[in-house]
Amino acid sequence: MPRGENVLAELPADSATFAGNRAVGRIELSVGAEVRGNRRRRVCEAGSLRVRFPNVAPGGPLEAVIINTAGGMTGGDRFDLDFEVGANARLTVGTAAAEKIYRSLGPDTVVNVRLTVGVGATLAWLPQETILFDRMRLRRTIEADLAPDAQLIIAEMLVFGRSAMGEMVERGQLFDRWRIRAGGALVFAESLRLDGAIAESLARRAAAGGGCAIASVLKFPASETDIAAVRQQQSTFAGEVGISCFNGLALARLVAGEGAALRRDLIGLLTALGDMPLPRLWLN
Repeated sequence: MPRGENVLAELPADSATFAGNRAVGRIELSVGAEVRGNRRRRVCEAGSLRVRFPNVAPGGPLEAVIINTAGGMTGGDRFDLDFEVGANARLTVGTAAAEKIYRSLGPDTVVNVRLTVGVGATLAWLPQETILFDRMRLRRTIEADLAPDAQLIIAEMLVFGRSAMGEMVERGQLFDRWRIRAGGALVFAESLRLDGAIAESLARRAAAGGGCAIASVLKFPASETDIAAVRQQQSTFAGEVGISCFNGLALARLVAGEGAALRRDLIGLLTALGDMPLPRLWLN
């Protein structure tokens, strides 16, 4: 058999069966600004991932909705998402539902996100929450390359267990890596790692203070005006919300006791930041 023709055939029978049943998905999307508004230029879908485009108000940003037909992810699954926004175009990306990361028997669940935002373009990356199950293993990377005058907002929610059903994440592994570059210069770099006794780590006051739902929001460019707008809403937040400005960007952290409260706080924070409308599925 020629090399590379059938990789699964080179694995032990049990490994080949496992690999053959793993979900692999890819989306590549590029959009551009035209006289008629923001339009798709290239759409590529593979595996269990799909992207759909609901109708939006004339003159508004193009809205893309990611759909995972696999119904969740587990160890050995891999998703790659590549979104490019051309000069002066506007794009909002969301998901059709919360993503679920189930228990792994050993391998990592891998998610790679690459965002490219051109001159004068705007991208809002606003997926619904990611729900993590006990003994999950998630490795996620988010990389964004921006033109110097591009605009970007990223909001990511992580919910550790379904608290309404009495579930929690006692143990597991999470590695979340963000890298944001503007004009080729690195303006934000962060790596979050939770390994082993996750519930014990989240219970620490310096971590989540017992909260089981966390979120990070990054806006570029940003100013003290953005910070002031969010701080004016402090009395309306159910959980803890902090925001600061540095390197020309704003970074907010949110912690709540359960996913629904986190979602409400995040909607309030994003509304205060303005600029881009929320995906309609967030508000249904």
